[in-house]
Amino acid sequence: MEKPSTAIGILDSGFGGLSVYQSISALLPHESTVYIGDHAYLPYGEKSVHVIQQRMLALIRFLIHKHAKLIVIACNTGTVAGIELYRTTFPDVPIVGVVPVIKTAAALSNRKRFAVLSTKFTAGSAYQKYLIEEFANGCIVHNLWCPNLVPLVEQGVVSGPAVEKELRWILTPKILSDIDVIALGCTHYPFLTAAIRAIVGNDITVLDSGGAVSRQVARILEHNGMKARTKKPTYTFFSTGTGHDYSPIASLLLRQNVHVAYADI
Repeated sequence: MEKPSTAIGILDSGFGGLSVYQSISALLPHESTVYIGDHAYLPYGEKSVHVIQQRMLALIRFLIHKHAKLIVIACNTGTVAGIELYRTTFPDVPIVGVVPVIKTAAALSNRKRFAVLSTKFTAGSAYQKYLIEEFANGCIVHNLWCPNLVPLVEQGVVSGPAVEKELRWILTPKILSDIDVIALGCTHYPFLTAAIRAIVGNDITVLDSGGAVSRQVARILEHNGMKARTKKPTYTFFSTGTGHDYSPIASLLLRQNVHVAYADI
């Protein structure tokens, strides 16, 4: 007899999606999760649309095989590359994507001037352009591509001189003097919130999409009668990467000991 689908599946190009995992597990503490980071193909930022889509489909299949009842694409680049394709390919499994919180940023910006930090792919995507045109009409939006932040987070480097240097290169005094909100358009970036805050101060609001995603997951589970029936959740973590142990980095980012198993995908 086939085991029922019982877990929330979460995927990302690497470990950025662990920030979304944190939000989901905090809001839904009774839900089991299965996480996979596609380190074999990291980074996604400069990959082609086709490559990203094929990796997303492969990772979704893996999570469904691991009994995922709902999939979270905890990767902005992966989401904007083809969320509708994934939903069409797997119509029986709810799929939640992650996009920059541009609508919220526009609503919260008193000056109607804000910045979006994202990867090269997301920053240049038609989807992000649509979000800006649809929800930030009348706002000045600084669409900032950040080339080196993802590799730093993937090394477990979330503070210190290297992070500060990169952030100051992106968040220049001119930019900061012009904005009152920063939207984090990559799931890796919430791990840098403290470092960002140290540079921008307390007068600039820093937003990420983790809360919105977790609330959407909760709504779908409630609406579809899919909430966990046990109060003993399990949390499993996988990576497609080889060559070294990914557990220490995941443990550092989550501030708890976790084991990351290898997935041959």
